[in-house]
Amino acid sequence: MIYRTVQGDMWDGIAFKIYGDARFLTLLLNANPAHAAVSVFSGNIVLNVPELPTDISSSLPPWRRE
Repeated sequence: MIYRTVQGDMWDGIAFKIYGDARFLTLLLNANPAHAAVSVFSGNIVLNVPELPTDISSSLPPWRRE
């Protein structure tokens, strides 16, 4: 999957839009090393969006597990 940035996007906000949780921004950073130094994006930058690992529930605190 890909995500096309909107001017002003930041890693944590993109992670929240895609995954529903900003803590997954490291997945996005690792999948897009060419843009790792960017803090605030300009518009229309294409980012690769990796799938969430299937075992994420075990790393969540009990109150966040479904």
